Amino acid sequence: MNIHCLVHLEFETLGNIREWACNNGYSISVTMPYVNSIYPQPDEFDLLIIMGGLMSVYQEDEHPWLIQEKEFVKGIIDSGKAVYGICFGAQMLSELLGGKVSRNEFREIGWHSIRSLDTFNEDEVLFSIPSELTVLQWHGDTFTLPDGARRLFESEACPEQGFIYGDNVLAVQFHPEADESCIDSLISECSSDLVEGKYIQSEKEITGRDDLLASSSALMSAILDWFEDGIKASTQE
Repeated sequence: MNIHCLVHLEFETLGNIREWACNNGYSISVTMPYVNSIYPQPDEFDLLIIMGGLMSVYQEDEHPWLIQEKEFVKGIIDSGKAVYGICFGAQMLSELLGGKVSRNEFREIGWHSIRSLDTFNEDEVLFSIPSELTVLQWHGDTFTLPDGARRLFESEACPEQGFIYGDNVLAVQFHPEADESCIDSLISECSSDLVEGKYIQSEKEITGRDDLLASSSALMSAILDWFEDGIKASTQE
């Protein structure tokens, strides 16, 4: 399986994504849309992952490269390939599928609890997860649920925490890719975000949580295993 990642941060390491790919012998390629506007052809990869970013999807005037990136992602969605959006990537998927992205009432930063929705659990288990889990959040925007999508998760600070569209497009507002290196980079590069706020934790609360790092890695593995199973099944049809 070949994975292509759209990376929007110079300090992005891919964290648990890279670890999973290495453990399974899969390749990863990267495009940084704000640096290079050359995108791969759809037949060059099996899974597209849209990573997080410090910009907002509605800031095309400030970041004109967003226009071409959105055109590329929309083409990949329309092609039926597997697409996975994380944080900023999830917001982009919502917009491209007809939803809207705006500022959330609260900024949500640190380790916060999310709940998987009852309707999701009753419908089918896409990947093995508990009904409530603690994940890393680092965002100020939110999105609306696109028509035809199913809500997967919610949190106290932000009701829209993830959705699935069809059987091949997944969006999550949180950061299951976050390993210790990712968190150290966020703390170093984005420390100005750590201000007083109802859902903003301190550096001390965010760092040194080996138990939560382990559950984050397990969640990312479960999600990527799900994509792997779906891609394998589609190639055998």
